[in-house]
Amino acid sequence: MWADVDTKQDFLNFSEVADLVVEVVGSPAMRPVSVGVFGTWGTGKSTLLNLIEGGLSTEERKGKFIVVRFDAWLYQGFDDSRAALMEVIATTLLEAAKGNNDLFEKAKSLLGRVNKMRALGLAAEVSALAMGVPTMGWLSKGFAAVGDFFSGDGDGEDFEAVREAGNKAKERGKGLLDPEKQRTPPKEIAAFRSEFEEVLRGLGKTLVVFVDNLDRCLPSQTIHTLEALRLFLFMDHTAFVVAADEDMVRHSVSKHFNDPGDRHVTDYLDKLIQVPVRVPSLGVQEVRAYLFLLFASAARNVPADKVESLRAKLEDNLRKAWKEGPISAEDALAVLGPNPPSDVSLGFSIADRMAPMLGSQEQVQGNPRIVKRMLNVVRMRSQVAKRREMPVDEAFIAKLALFERCTDSAATAHLYQEINAAEDGKPKVLANLSKLLDKDSKVFEDACPKEWKPRAAFIREWLSLEPQLAGVNLRPLVYLSRETVPLRSLRGGLSAAAVEGLRVLLRTTKVSSKSANTAANSIPEAERVAAMRVMLEAFGPHGDWTKPPEGFQGALILAEQSAEAAGDLAAFIRRTNPQALPPWLSMLVKNKQWFKAGEAR
Repeated sequence: MWADVDTKQDFLNFSEVADLVVEVVGSPAMRPVSVGVFGTWGTGKSTLLNLIEGGLSTEERKGKFIVVRFDAWLYQGFDDSRAALMEVIATTLLEAAKGNNDLFEKAKSLLGRVNKMRALGLAAEVSALAMGVPTMGWLSKGFAAVGDFFSGDGDGEDFEAVREAGNKAKERGKGLLDPEKQRTPPKEIAAFRSEFEEVLRGLGKTLVVFVDNLDRCLPSQTIHTLEALRLFLFMDHTAFVVAADEDMVRHSVSKHFNDPGDRHVTDYLDKLIQVPVRVPSLGVQEVRAYLFLLFASAARNVPADKVESLRAKLEDNLRKAWKEGPISAEDALAVLGPNPPSDVSLGFSIADRMAPMLGSQEQVQGNPRIVKRMLNVVRMRSQVAKRREMPVDEAFIAKLALFERCTDSAATAHLYQEINAAEDGKPKVLANLSKLLDKDSKVFEDACPKEWKPRAAFIREWLSLEPQLAGVNLRPLVYLSRETVPLRSLRGGLSAAAVEGLRVLLRTTKVSSKSANTAANSIPEAERVAAMRVMLEAFGPHGDWTKPPEGFQGALILAEQSAEAAGDLAAFIRRTNPQALPPWLSMLVKNKQWFKAGEAR
């Protein structure tokens, strides 16, 4: 199995890009500088930051930089992002100034100014509370309560939440603001910048701040963090490396400034990010090398130095891809020693077959996190098969997992229905389509079930991969895949449309979701009660009813579509909470006629 975390090892051939960023950050002529490391979810932004940080700590550059890592997402909802960023930086500088008394006192004063800046922010919150509207961070409970009043759902408990939030703000403000020493924000900003510059000049080092997970934050948090870089911190001896999904940042700018237009959004980003860097996308050859390294690194009896040798060889091969072909699986195995483990040999064989599809299919597009998660699914199912002594080859498991990843739930559900319907677990549809692989693509597509036609090109390529599935009992593979498409749904006879609707509803978090309401409507009327019972079965293991289980809002949506399904939900709610409903649940169902009807009975 492989951990879903960023790493300091370069399995993705990112070193060249990291080296370029290190050169930019390390050049005095470029500073102050802001670098944007842009990429979508799972493409390896955090790993690239680790490689850049490693490049700044080499023997040649040792002692020249002070590095700060700031995870913007960690502070969301708990603190003002500007103050949090400044505090993290000031604390790091205070530590770096130890041993120099004069500089240490300046750094200590700098840290003290952060509280003053935070207090000025709180003053704005107290003013807002005087108007009846708490604002942000730890006042979120009061904010939600105000929202209830505006929507007409407020009650006495909500009023108490607002009042409590206001009192907390005033108490905290008293502790931070000395009335005799209050200063205006412009003066505090100027004083902070002045002391910050003095400390940096005294240390004689370049401050490099890595800002990560910015694209996970709410728009206001994103913009406040970016503006803190410019307003408070952007000066000589500083460099900032910001990792984010550029589209998400653009969305945050648009939301925060009330849709200013594409040109203004672009101008805003250009002012904040001077050097944009894109995380390299992985092609087929890179995906193949990545898979080789994942399989080699997961083997218990392959020494770390052998894995590093393989990594270096694959990296060299990728850098020469313009003039050389990809390294063969046999040559890659030879790097690991004369007798590589059998599971690694099998893994390399799987990598050879799957890499072209993982690198080209739009559902994957070489995304490292998706690739790793899919391999974890394969390995987990393989381990279950071994423990239960099921005669299943990991290559078959990988092939079925590839189908699940690169099609939709309706196509997967149909495949599983065909397998379950076949007496011997050998669906005729696979045998029939396998005979048409050398025919015209139109002939192949026409022979596909309607659920497969949108992905006919993929399925044709998938069927041609080894191992061949035609004539093989696939029922054990369906059993191993039960966490992807619930067997109880298939055995209960739910249609593909119902299964697809369930999939959406079980992930719903808002009753106002348009896609969830569409999904509920798409479930055939005759199957809505059965669909609700599948959902209630999914909620059964949920033990902590102080918060809703995932997908509960989807059940509420489905209840509006069927009186009988609503009755099942009402009975489930009372059975699960026999004493009293938790507040969140009471607010959701107290005005529902289907719930009141159950009370009357």
